[in-house]
Amino acid sequence: MVGWAIAVHGGAGVDPNLPPRRQEEAKQLLTHCLNLGISALRSNASAVDVVELVVRQLESNPLFNSGRGSALTAKGTVEMEASIMDGAKRRCGAVSGLSTVKNPVSLARLVMEKSPHSYLAFSGAEEFARQQGVEVENNEYFITPDNVGMLKLAKEANTIMFDYRIPIAGYEKCAGLESSVKMNGLPISIYAPETVGCVVVDSEGRCAAATSTGGLMNKMSGRIGDSPLIGAGTYACEVCGVSCTGEGEAIIRGTLAREVAAVMEYKGLRLQEAVDFVIKHRLDEGFAGLIAVSNKGEVAYGFNCNGMFRGCATEDGFMEVEIWE
Repeated sequence: MVGWAIAVHGGAGVDPNLPPRRQEEAKQLLTHCLNLGISALRSNASAVDVVELVVRQLESNPLFNSGRGSALTAKGTVEMEASIMDGAKRRCGAVSGLSTVKNPVSLARLVMEKSPHSYLAFSGAEEFARQQGVEVENNEYFITPDNVGMLKLAKEANTIMFDYRIPIAGYEKCAGLESSVKMNGLPISIYAPETVGCVVVDSEGRCAAATSTGGLMNKMSGRIGDSPLIGAGTYACEVCGVSCTGEGEAIIRGTLAREVAAVMEYKGLRLQEAVDFVIKHRLDEGFAGLIAVSNKGEVAYGFNCNGMFRGCATEDGFMEVEIWE
């Protein structure tokens, strides 16, 4: 028996001028999600049940970029993606290109448990959702007025925008600035992604991870990021569970989530050491963050940008919710 631990994130890369009110809203939501997870763990829920529960809650709140409130494609639609992994047997499920499924993370779990596959996308994923009877909504349910405004600004600036929570006045101020941040070699104007995720180790030492996102504002239709890619944005095994957030293309190149487990397995590093090593040595010039738990009841996080929405709690009573370094 080990002590349980849980961590949750709402994205790495935070606008330093984010208004205090928005910061407080984010911290309150993360605290609420942690308390949901803590209550479930105290009731002996399994790790995979808890990560699904918490990510569903994040998907249902438009504050972060997943489910309702997802970033919009260049066509003004949503294409949501999510994945979940149960470390006990390394079972996994993932979905991409969803436009009607209210909780993508739950469809990802159904892919894991009710299909012969690990990954379904676009029309195939939507058809599977109808077969499974999951809750669906019209595409308009996921689209918020804030995101419509941010997409307009992104198109005017001819760029990809990541952070849809920054007030429009802030975007107008930033849109014309040159940035040293690049994605696949191409410059972008604003960098502040907001994927959501949760990792849990339960009292039996079983690890699980789940990640969900709407992707990038003004992204090309059909773009798939790291969040649904097992080993990149999400990974869980007997040793640990990891959920990543940030520049998806860099996370994919570095197979970031799997690397945490790999250096623990092959280099013998402890969880925080593994997280620090991966953030420092596996991101090249990319920006990202991650949360992780180990089968020993440890919890850790790391990021190489100016902040990450995050929170964690352990069975011994420790709990924190932070944004900045």
